[in-house]
Amino acid sequence: MRFPLFVDAVARRAQLRPEQAAAISRAVLRTVAERVQTGEADDLAAQLPDELSAYLDESTGPTGVARAGTFGPVEFLRRVADRAGVEPATAQVGVRAVFATLREAVTVGEFEDLMSQLPGRLTRGIEPPEPGPRDG
Repeated sequence: MRFPLFVDAVARRAQLRPEQAAAISRAVLRTVAERVQTGEADDLAAQLPDELSAYLDESTGPTGVARAGTFGPVEFLRRVADRAGVEPATAQVGVRAVFATLREAVTVGEFEDLMSQLPGRLTRGIEPPEPGPRDG
C-alpha cells in the first residue's frame, strides 16, 4: 500500500484532513519503532513500502543496540500527539485509524506480532485481521 493510499485510508477512518492523517501516520510509526523490539520493527518495515518503512528505522540507537521502550498507552499517545502537532483526542482517533490501516497492509501474523508488543489498553478494540490472501 503506497503512502498516499495509506494516508487516505487513515483520513477516511479518523475523519481527518489528509495533512493531519499523514502527520499522525508518521508519528505512529516512529513511536511504534521506539516501543517494539528492533526485530519487530524490521519485520513490519519489510512488509511496507519504503515511504512508510523509513519511519520505522528509528528502532536502534546510534550503536545499533535494540531499544524496546516500556512506556504505556498514555505516553504512546502523548508522543504521537507531540510529533503530529495535534490534540491528544485527535491523536487517539488517529492511532486507532493507523492500526486499522496497518491491519489491512500487512499479513495477519505480522499484525498479531506487532499488537503483542504494544500495550493492551492502546490496542483494545482493534479487531484482529481475518486470514486472507496475504497469508497464503
